Amino acid sequence: MLMLILGIVISYLIGSIPTAYILGRLLKGIDIRNFGSRNVGATNALRVLGKGPGIAVLVLDMLKGFISVVFLGNIIAAKITFIAQDTLLVILGISCICGHNWTIFLRFKGGKGIATTFGVLAGLAIKIRGLELIFALVVITWLAIFLIARIVSLASILSGIALAVYMMLFNQPLVLKTASIILCAFIILRHRSNLKRIFQGKEPRLTVKSTKYH
Repeated sequence: MLMLILGIVISYLIGSIPTAYILGRLLKGIDIRNFGSRNVGATNALRVLGKGPGIAVLVLDMLKGFISVVFLGNIIAAKITFIAQDTLLVILGISCICGHNWTIFLRFKGGKGIATTFGVLAGLAIKIRGLELIFALVVITWLAIFLIARIVSLASILSGIALAVYMMLFNQPLVLKTASIILCAFIILRHRSNLKRIFQGKEPRLTVKSTKYH
């Protein structure tokens, strides 16, 4: 049990690393929370910091989820036997996403968790047989909606809902169905303000422009 708790804490701390905030400070000398949507996620980093840093944040945030599931999961799984490996990996993945969404390093105000969630799903797809197709479908769903609407939040919300739907349609184990519902709830919860703007027709489409800092 102690090893499981340790794994959860480490996974949460990995997720808590605020990559957009760190790169904003290092590259531009700014607090990204004072610009754009004031979010410490990849989309706001892309808007505020530019394409290069934005892509770097996206990759690093995905890696947080991937590392927590694949590498940390391997270490913890070798130490405990009282819990199924699939369940363990799901727990570590959700812990990492919680760290990103509610980071201890920024007073529990983090990002919206999409990149980290995709990283977790990629890790689960590698470790759990049968998830490859579902992961691919979720990615395709996100890309299709984004290419049509050019609204990141809309693509994220609908792909989160699609994740839960795909898990049900392909009759995945209960732990994965439950995890998909939790992740869907996280995504909707973190996008409440975006949903309001979407319904009002005021949600901005993704554009990358130069930002002046004061």
